[in-house]
Amino acid sequence: MISLTENAAKQIQKVQNDTSAADLFLRVDVVDGGCSGHQYKLGFDDPHEGDEQFESYGISLVINESSAQILDGVEIDYVENLEGSTFTFKNPKATGGCGCGKSFSV
Repeated sequence: MISLTENAAKQIQKVQNDTSAADLFLRVDVVDGGCSGHQYKLGFDDPHEGDEQFESYGISLVINESSAQILDGVEIDYVENLEGSTFTFKNPKATGGCGCGKSFSV
């Protein structure tokens, strides 16, 4: 299961409303890439056959079967600081990551 922080949910809802994606689910995927092997990918989509569905802070999320094991237990947050704003992922299954924080390994 994936969970969102309240900050992440507020930002996702804002983006959904700003982009006319209010009726779509937040899709969270793991894709190959980056210097550590995997990257997180966020987007808005309808559920597909075989997707797992969750809800957190009123946001409906979907993940595909191939990403489900890697994403189990992930918490998505949204942080703002002097360097900018971004979504962050706390993944208890990640065994390493790159220096820039954009990719991870399991």
